[in-house]
Amino acid sequence: MHAREEFEEPDPTGPPTRGRPPLVRELLLVAGLFLVYKLGRQLASGHTAEAYRNGREVWDLERTLHLPGEGAVQSTLLHGDLLVQIANTYYAVVHFPATAAFLIWLYLRRPGHYVWARRALAAVTAAALVLHLVYPLAPPRLLPATGLADTARLFGPSVYGPPEADQLSNQFAAMPSLHFGWALMAAIGLIAVTRTAWRWLWLLHPLVTLLVIVGTANHFWLDALAAAALLGLALAVVRRPRPAPVPGIVRPRRPERRRVLVGAGR
Repeated sequence: MHAREEFEEPDPTGPPTRGRPPLVRELLLVAGLFLVYKLGRQLASGHTAEAYRNGREVWDLERTLHLPGEGAVQSTLLHGDLLVQIANTYYAVVHFPATAAFLIWLYLRRPGHYVWARRALAAVTAAALVLHLVYPLAPPRLLPATGLADTARLFGPSVYGPPEADQLSNQFAAMPSLHFGWALMAAIGLIAVTRTAWRWLWLLHPLVTLLVIVGTANHFWLDALAAAALLGLALAVVRRPRPAPVPGIVRPRRPERRRVLVGAGR
């Protein structure tokens, strides 16, 4: 009887099979991406009139498409000061730390998948920055035609100053919403690399983010849809890593059974 070695591929959600990329290189990549974003902020200056015009067009387009009004979400938040302050805090505080925690966890626990997630995030961010430059868009909180309030300015906390004097952020970069795009990527990544049945609860992060960015009048519905479309394209280009096969348990092959025919000659 011969034994045959069988090799089992590791669970793609299990321990990573690739080494971690150099930490210094990763820090430089992230810093470079931040500098590109800051450069985009400077290049976007001087397009205020165009951003307001595009904002009114997006608002009219959503009404033509019969999308639900952003005001319905905001009116729910405005039922209590505490609720709207929680939404403002979520918008101001959760975005960057949640994405950073997602990448750090992958880097430490799933290095092979970390590279995939980082590339997808970089791709969707780069595409978003290009769109921010070619299509500046004022958020609904800055458009009187929407009738929406700037909840962060009224109730706090606020991360933005007056648009004409803000040198730290591009307030005319509403489409696509990187708040939603990054949150959706974090949820998809965590669902892909974990096994627990509770992993689908990670979708609450992009869902809450969507309600927050719309309810605080920082984004239109279409901003989130554009971010989801860009992320879909990025994930189609950046493939998930396939774990390399590793030696598994050596299992003996079962001996073949001879078929005995009734009436056959001996």
